[in-house]
Amino acid sequence: MNAAAVPAKPSFKEQMLLAREEAIVQTASRLLAEKGFESMTVDEVAASVGIAKASLYKHFPSKEDLAAAAMVRIMQRTQDFLASVPADQLPVDKLRAVVRWAMQMQLAGEMPSLPHQNSVLRAALMKHRGYLDRLVAISEVLGGWIQSAQASGALNPKLPAIAVLYTLFARACDPVLGFLKAGGLQSDAEIVELVLGTCFEGLAAR
Repeated sequence: MNAAAVPAKPSFKEQMLLAREEAIVQTASRLLAEKGFESMTVDEVAASVGIAKASLYKHFPSKEDLAAAAMVRIMQRTQDFLASVPADQLPVDKLRAVVRWAMQMQLAGEMPSLPHQNSVLRAALMKHRGYLDRLVAISEVLGGWIQSAQASGALNPKLPAIAVLYTLFARACDPVLGFLKAGGLQSDAEIVELVLGTCFEGLAAR
């Protein structure tokens, strides 16, 4: 019986290229979170990484390709987080955990802003198989948790599940987080819990 082939270890050059590509995507993610796609430029990404723009284009041929890579990266991180949520938690607690994590990521400057409805980036993402596959997978997991939470009465069963899903997605780019942080009256952890409460409990007095 032949032994399983051992994958060849990447060469030093390949490792360096992968490290540079990761640095490029991380920087693009940060700038997308800070400025959005329209205001981010390839020049500032290259300058922040410390490489020539021509070198960046060897990895990503266009600004859209670069931004798409950043969005795919956050989608993969989201999938990894979903997989880490304990299976024995109540569905509504799973949803809370995901929303809390997404807001923590935004406050840390690691959550790229979702593309506007009419943006060039959104059009590019709608053709990007890697992004769409992850978006569908994430939506299916969250949709299942939403339906279970509604069935148990933990979430309002009269609300369309898709409306709840989009509401939760929106927390990943909620401007309220930035407004509260700029006010300087609460810590990041307190801000997250405040917005989490308004998301799941609403604004009405109980």
